[in-house]
Amino acid sequence: MEFQTWKPVYEGLLAAFGYLREGDERARDRLGELVAETETYSPAGLELDGKTVAIAGAGPSLETETERAAAADAVLAASTAVDRLQAAGVAVDAMVTDLDKNPETGRELTESGTPVFVHAHGDNVPAVERWVPAYDAAAVVPTTQAAPTDRVHNFGGFTDGDRAAFTADHFGAAELRFVGWDFEDPDVPPEKREKLQWAERLLHWLEGRRDERFDVLEGRRDDIPPLAGADTE
Repeated sequence: MEFQTWKPVYEGLLAAFGYLREGDERARDRLGELVAETETYSPAGLELDGKTVAIAGAGPSLETETERAAAADAVLAASTAVDRLQAAGVAVDAMVTDLDKNPETGRELTESGTPVFVHAHGDNVPAVERWVPAYDAAAVVPTTQAAPTDRVHNFGGFTDGDRAAFTADHFGAAELRFVGWDFEDPDVPPEKREKLQWAERLLHWLEGRRDERFDVLEGRRDDIPPLAGADTE
């Protein structure tokens, strides 16, 4: 995903949630400063090209789908999905997080050499400043939803889960397998529910770009509104 392709969708997100581009850019730049003197992880090292990649969300169904995750060639897990997969004996190949729930897990992963995609956005700068210095930078992939810089990447995506999907796509995954995704989870608060709706729209866009049908969207596609300005090529 190149930023010029992502940019119209990003602008739609800013408008929908009332986020400020300047806030995202400040967060991006602060994250970049924190890793400026160190070499960070090159995500090409995950070697996802041509592989089946499980994209693990943290929905209630995750524990019932751990075997599907384990059978994939690689697992990219969002936030607390990492802890739950590990508890079930499933190793993850990378964590995708904005540090809002289980930053200690990210620290432990980086110390063991497992890459963590650390995302900076307008309202998580305190978490970025607290935790990024505690991580082993050699296993950190700094990311943003704003324009990328030479230190901070943007592979597309909005929530931890769909960012994992866009990352796998960017690095050549042949098939995306979704586990632990529950768009109708009744226990999430209203803002999270709206974010899940956007994640659904983003995945619908991504499957069209990939000419792939994601099983997580079966029975839902007719009710998913299109993304204004989204390029399907």
